[in-house]
Amino acid sequence: MSQESFRIYLDAYDHKLLDQSSKKIVDVVEKTGSKVVGPVPLPTKIKRYTVIRSPHVNKKSREQFEIRTHKRMLEVNDSNPKIISSLTALSLPAGVGIEIKQNIKKSATARRKS
Repeated sequence: MSQESFRIYLDAYDHKLLDQSSKKIVDVVEKTGSKVVGPVPLPTKIKRYTVIRSPHVNKKSREQFEIRTHKRMLEVNDSNPKIISSLTALSLPAGVGIEIKQNIKKSATARRKS
């Protein structure tokens, strides 16, 4: 027996906005009658940039900047067609990226045979 499930990956620069969006998705999924696991915080990606302040006189003087990308993962179990339609109708704030990946879980006896 296989159960259909999918994972939703969210990423944004603002962690508060990301948490609000993930809560909104959890509410929509629970209203449709499916189970949701998460939001699970994934590691934050940090990109650092070093820039020279002045190209001529003060060459040793530098500025450093960083961009933090926060990520969350939600797993929806026992999905049905109503979930997909309700998620497409959901409007997320600007700056929140969303990616949906579908996977099929195998039962415990099927995993042992593989």
